[in-house]
Amino acid sequence: METTTFSKFSAEFFGTLVLVLMGCGSAVIAGADGTSGVGLLGISFAFGLSVVAMAYAIGHISGCHINPAISIGMVVAGRMKANEAIVYIIAQVLGAIAGAGILFLIASGKADYSLAKGLGQNGYEAASPGGYTLVAGFVAETIFTFIFLMVIFGSTSTKNINGGFAGLAIGLSLVLIHIVGIKVTGVSVNPARSIGPALLVGGTAISQLWLFIVAPILGSILSAIVWRFMLEKN
Repeated sequence: METTTFSKFSAEFFGTLVLVLMGCGSAVIAGADGTSGVGLLGISFAFGLSVVAMAYAIGHISGCHINPAISIGMVVAGRMKANEAIVYIIAQVLGAIAGAGILFLIASGKADYSLAKGLGQNGYEAASPGGYTLVAGFVAETIFTFIFLMVIFGSTSTKNINGGFAGLAIGLSLVLIHIVGIKVTGVSVNPARSIGPALLVGGTAISQLWLFIVAPILGSILSAIVWRFMLEKN
């Protein structure tokens, strides 16, 4: 039976909601304090495990993109039609906003919480967790997304005999990227994941949002071109 467009839309909405709620929630609620919270390693695994969980929950419905950069990359790689990608991206952005909204409702249940403390939004320079520059942030987001998409293309290739483990490989690669990149930008590699929290937090998060849209999309396009025309070229 063919999966309907509505089913795919719903799957991408739900999957992205979970990614933002659990991934950003690990930073906002569980905490980055290594002595009393989960620390940076725990946050890294929260994002990766969210992808693993959703890959096996909705992967058979929509492919579990839950990331506009992935959907755009799939179009460039010739694996998806542009009109279908548009539906996916709308669902992903709405899901990310919903996930950020739920996270805010939960976090605001603590007396000393305010939006000034953030919702796990991304940033560079003064807004960077480690004080990294705009250039460093742009390079990191582009290269990390390039690597992330390369893992996705390879693990989901019909030529890969270990395709059943694709969700695990993709999720663990996201863990790896977060371990290295959290201090730089908080790690996006996903425009929707950045848009959701930024819209609620506002201010600097909004003014810097362009980087976390442009760089991941650039990285995904470059990765798709390399994969399609160099690595898996017939």
